[in-house]
Amino acid sequence: MKNSLALFDSGVGGITVLRQLLGRHPEVSCLYLADCARLPYGNKSPFEIRVIAEEIVGWLKDQKVAAILMACNTTNSLAFDIVKNLAEVPVFGLIGAAAEMLQQKPIERVGVLSTPATAASGAYRKQIVCINPDISVLEVGCADFVPLIEAGLLDDQQIRQAAFKYLRPLIDQRVEAIVLGCTHYPLIIPVLREILPENVDLIDPAIGLAQNVDSLLGVAIHKAPQPISLENTKICVTSDPVGFSERAFKWLGMRPKVDLVSLRKEACFFGINK
Repeated sequence: MKNSLALFDSGVGGITVLRQLLGRHPEVSCLYLADCARLPYGNKSPFEIRVIAEEIVGWLKDQKVAAILMACNTTNSLAFDIVKNLAEVPVFGLIGAAAEMLQQKPIERVGVLSTPATAASGAYRKQIVCINPDISVLEVGCADFVPLIEAGLLDDQQIRQAAFKYLRPLIDQRVEAIVLGCTHYPLIIPVLREILPENVDLIDPAIGLAQNVDSLLGVAIHKAPQPISLENTKICVTSDPVGFSERAFKWLGMRPKVDLVSLRKEACFFGINK
């Protein structure tokens, strides 16, 4: 979609960014790419992630997009430089947005829940400490979350057991805020809230990223969450379009039309209507 804002992720997680963006700028044209064929990204090596990022940005350039929103923390942490250097359009990231959000909060201890690859990179700690050296940052890699979320097990005992495991070290360290360092994780906020003390703040970087896009699109039409329309949004996946449409239903309130694409062939679409 020429001159659209592009968002990409490995699956449904980036929908949380899309919702925040469309909630502020409902008229903007968007192209959402879910690389479901290589889900999950979080267990891949840095080399693999960088190769994937290069391939994705090449495909997005073929679509003539106007800007790129990295709706995936793993690629943001390991390949932001690749996307920034190759894109030739403005690039917006999640990690810097989260650090800016924390700068506004008088806290000393923050936790980060992320994929193993993001946690191993230390990208959140580096960015947060760069802005505020006095903040103590504890990053926890959560290998189980994305597969469970993509399987639709959002209110299941398995997700609760995983949440207890990953939150325990953060609770023990008495963190005052937790960054949701994967765009899938806002989808399980109710489960996290069941376990966490009431005083722990949850930080969704997608909110900060959407606010940063105001610099490109101008003042937001809506500054509070609004029902969204996909009238000007095209959704593409690299596999399982029907399954993606089903999984997206809970978060969009509709089963979107999804196109199956190959990143290796320019604009190779196979329409799937639901």
